Amino acid sequence: MEQNEYMNTRIPMMGEFAPSFRARTTHGEVNFPKDYEGKWVIFFSHPADFTPVCTTEFIMFAKMEAELRQLNTELLGLSVDSVQSHISWLRSIKEKVEFNDISGIDVEFPIVEDQGLSIVKKYGMLQPSENKRYMRYIQDIRANNATDENEIINTQPVRGIFIIDPESRIRYMAFYPISNGRNLDEIKRSLQAIQKTDSEKVDTPVNWNPGDDVIVPTPLSYEDAKKRMEDKELNCSDWYICLQNDKT
Repeated sequence: MEQNEYMNTRIPMMGEFAPSFRARTTHGEVNFPKDYEGKWVIFFSHPADFTPVCTTEFIMFAKMEAELRQLNTELLGLSVDSVQSHISWLRSIKEKVEFNDISGIDVEFPIVEDQGLSIVKKYGMLQPSENKRYMRYIQDIRANNATDENEIINTQPVRGIFIIDPESRIRYMAFYPISNGRNLDEIKRSLQAIQKTDSEKVDTPVNWNPGDDVIVPTPLSYEDAKKRMEDKELNCSDWYICLQNDKT
């Protein structure tokens, strides 16, 4: 594959509708995002099956799946490996792998096959400069110098992750290096913060966790600012920064 083929990609923006696709998965064909209408989705890519960092991520995603479903949220994974590779890897995870004292775990959410790279390109998950950096890092470990940088370019996606709302709009995205696993607690926290904003029309401050005080959006008029300062149910440092107790 020529390097300029990788440039035919675009990272979708927050607030846009999630790019649609049909694909094979470990649970049959998916029509995304139509099949998930009315639900939140955490859609994420991993560089490759049978790799150690990805394996730890999938174990912890599987462990968290029940908690996410209580938040009306489904998981959907993706890599450029085949469905057969996905299935074999998931069997290996269940039968052979232990991580953080967790073993024998079933990964029950679907994993998308994207051997043609069409989906990873739609979501900006194919980032060749990161692939080059990672491959140079691996080659340094192996004391094996590359002579042609183009030989390093491969088809592995980075660790992209998107939170998509029940109206199929992208609300959150992040990209992690190939070498580093994601913080799933932070991803769940971000999901809960976005859901809190949607349901209660409030903002969340730095390091917010469920149960913490929330921010009342800034008033848009002088009169609203004056009323805000007089509201005894709010904790206002000044007219533009007021907190209130989390109602849930």
